[in-house]
Amino acid sequence: MKEERLLFERYLRTKSLKMTSPRETVLAAFLETEGHLSAEDVLAAARRLSPGIGQATVFRTLKLLSEAGLARDACQDEGPRRYEHAYHHSHHDHLLCVRCGKIIEFCDPAIEKAQDMIFEAYGFKAVGHTMELKGLCAECASLEGSKAQ
Repeated sequence: MKEERLLFERYLRTKSLKMTSPRETVLAAFLETEGHLSAEDVLAAARRLSPGIGQATVFRTLKLLSEAGLARDACQDEGPRRYEHAYHHSHHDHLLCVRCGKIIEFCDPAIEKAQDMIFEAYGFKAVGHTMELKGLCAECASLEGSKAQ
């Protein structure tokens, strides 16, 4: 967390902001949990560390963490926005079950190569991408199949 804290402090200084105790709490709460977290998940974790922390502080700090390159949006479905760790975490895409919300991370070299070819074909310089494939996980698909019978 030390490296992430320094990175975040540096970013905050570029915005003429300070590393406050509430921001440090949100940073710690976010970093202690891997996965795809909603702001409510981060709020609950932050309140375990500091019970008086407010919802608005968590939302604002998550935005700053994203801008600083420590967090990134993940799985933008109809539900709440979700965040995942970005710093020192390799690129990956997501499979999202539209029934139960299960998320599977994957990286497929053939898909990455195809995306590079698309960037090149349209004269774009790649700066990043997100891909989310939606469907039914194996468990939910088997439930769908049993309902149809």
